[in-house]
Amino acid sequence: MRVKTTRRGSATKASSKGHKTAVKPGGKQARTSSGRSAAKAAAKGATKGVTRTSGPGTTRGAAKPPRIPVRGARKSKVTPRGVETTSTPSRANKADLAETQSLAVAAIDAALDKSALAPVLIDVSGMGSYTDFIGVVSGRSDRQVDAIADNICQVMKQRGRHVLGQEGSGSGRWTLLDFGAFVVHVFYHPVREFYDLESLWIEAPRVKLDVPPEAKLAQADALYGAL
Repeated sequence: MRVKTTRRGSATKASSKGHKTAVKPGGKQARTSSGRSAAKAAAKGATKGVTRTSGPGTTRGAAKPPRIPVRGARKSKVTPRGVETTSTPSRANKADLAETQSLAVAAIDAALDKSALAPVLIDVSGMGSYTDFIGVVSGRSDRQVDAIADNICQVMKQRGRHVLGQEGSGSGRWTLLDFGAFVVHVFYHPVREFYDLESLWIEAPRVKLDVPPEAKLAQADALYGAL
């Protein structure tokens, strides 16, 4: 048997099969190139079908480890949303709504004092609208429309309510009086029929009004001329 000394001081000996085996100085034998390939093949076959995700020893589908809180980290200020519940109106809201309704009825009465026609008061408080009540009245002429609007403003001023916005004043065809909690539309009646504002709130309840017979439209005859 031949013994050959390498550069590092280890020795190699030839086996009977012709393979070379490295002998370390401590007496342990190291695997040759053929031994390494066999070990890699065995390890590959043992780990076949196992897929690592992020860390060593973890497999696909394994549960993630719990998050470790970091010292000094800020806590989240987001609070979980609770279950939304529909709240019924309080007594204070009901009282305010009743007061608003009485003011809206007073505005309609002021319009009737100037011979307004077909008054309608629509309750939209339960529909999430921009106001609580919408009043609609008609006039027979341009001058009557302006006179109705002026009388409504005067009566509301006497009751401590000032108009917040007024549109269409002076045209004689349509005037909008905005009092915040309620609004009043004063139309020249053919214009009112053309726009049909009441149909937009067909599902909203109507407030019962005391309308005199002369303010009701029994016939649509020659109501007034063309637009």
